[in-house]
Amino acid sequence: MNEAAPHFTPPAGTPPIVQLKGIAKYFPGVIANQDVDLEVYPGEIHALLGENGAGKSTLMNILTGIYQADAGEIIIDGYKREFASPQQAIAAGIGMVHQHFKLVQAFTVAENIHLGWDETPRRASAAKLERRTADLAKRFNLQVRPGARISDLSTGEQQRVEILRVLARQARVLILDEPTAVLTPAEARELFSALRNFVAEGNAVFFISHKLDEVLEISDRITILRGGRKIATEKASDCDPRMLAKLMVGRDIVLDDMRARPQGAAPVSKEPVLSLKNVTARGDDGSPALHDINLAVHAGEIVGVAGVAGNGQRELSQVLTGVRPAASGQIVVDGKPMSGRNAAAYAAGGIGHIPEDRLHSGLAPALSITINAVMREYMKPPITNAGVYNPGAATALSKEIAEAADVMIPDYGMPIRNLSGGNQQRLVARREMRIANKVLVAAYPSRGLDVGAINTMLRYIVELRDAGAGIVLISEELEELLNLSDRIAVLYEGRIMGELENQNIDIDEIGLLMGGRTQSEKTREVA
Repeated sequence: MNEAAPHFTPPAGTPPIVQLKGIAKYFPGVIANQDVDLEVYPGEIHALLGENGAGKSTLMNILTGIYQADAGEIIIDGYKREFASPQQAIAAGIGMVHQHFKLVQAFTVAENIHLGWDETPRRASAAKLERRTADLAKRFNLQVRPGARISDLSTGEQQRVEILRVLARQARVLILDEPTAVLTPAEARELFSALRNFVAEGNAVFFISHKLDEVLEISDRITILRGGRKIATEKASDCDPRMLAKLMVGRDIVLDDMRARPQGAAPVSKEPVLSLKNVTARGDDGSPALHDINLAVHAGEIVGVAGVAGNGQRELSQVLTGVRPAASGQIVVDGKPMSGRNAAAYAAGGIGHIPEDRLHSGLAPALSITINAVMREYMKPPITNAGVYNPGAATALSKEIAEAADVMIPDYGMPIRNLSGGNQQRLVARREMRIANKVLVAAYPSRGLDVGAINTMLRYIVELRDAGAGIVLISEELEELLNLSDRIAVLYEGRIMGELENQNIDIDEIGLLMGGRTQSEKTREVA
């Protein structure tokens, strides 16, 4: 981890760009924000921390005109303002990059960048828009493919487009909601460089993240919310991860090595419960995405998959769960070949799936929490009997899943998109674990979760392993993989570069494999 940002002190007499005074927001049965005071100064990167549902995104949605506060004031440059829409906030110089993307999937990167922008030329060819986009990307040090369609981009690439679109509009106050959740470490460093350049020009950033190390690295001051209320605002230079975690959740959080099996845990099976043999698969654009993958997963073990984002992880998780067909090779689940079988057949065979993009791949955003919670068991009794759907049984099961996931829900009939991202993730995880009696494929299960929720999520996975399921854990967080995995396979450009037993593991070797190199290649270069 880099050192914390230097001590930030605004010039004497400098007023804040933004002041929030006494902000309150209520939803049915929920206090989202209560009496929150907050300010950000020119030249400042101000981090917001808090558990999922603590009110961070709601507070920023009020500042950007998506919600209107039930009490309190927004003051911009010393003047009280009210924003009835995001357009009014943008006109005042306040722009937000949301955790869930708001891009037009059928349009190109360049078209998305220029859509609704008053600086877009009235008559411009696709080539001209792409050149303008390339110039913007170079200026803000964010690599994008101007001519590519959004639907063909990885999650990380789409996030960069969102960030570039807001930066291009020259917002004076930039709000970033989990901006590095889908970025590689190198991409995150590029973003941090762009943010520092941005605030050096007298602008400001609100930075929402659950990654404590990066918050300490990039921010000048940190405000912690808990239960919709402000707990504290501290200088980043005065904080450490343990202190921040305790302020967020109100108790000490310790993430132990979870590989140890308790007495009574299911043993590791002799034969694999799931295996891939020389499997290849194509990406969404038809190009090769996976090459001759061989992977075996035994019941009662966790196999980690490491790698920089965009190297075939999404395609691998989809092949393992029947969402994406294999172009060649063999997939075997519990001794049965799965060639030609669809995702429903995999689910019926005991394969659960926590997808990379929970909102669009794991949920139906516009449908109710109840429907989303029970969709894996929709056609089974007691939810459906003799073709007749039982709403009461569905609601009872959804409450059972929510309780197991430790998610408080005021209205099971509201659209699931109204829940915070972390609560969505926990519901998806618990839903999938109910059917994963053979294997759970978990792609970035802790992405977007706060430190307390991460600990809870990983214990869910360990409990399932101890019950006798095989786990495939795909993650960019090496510490997470090392704490849980029995073995770690490293993926690079759709190939497994190596598989390492998690005992006295060499971190440098994992790093080399993640970059497509081996220890022997490095040795030859040195020689």
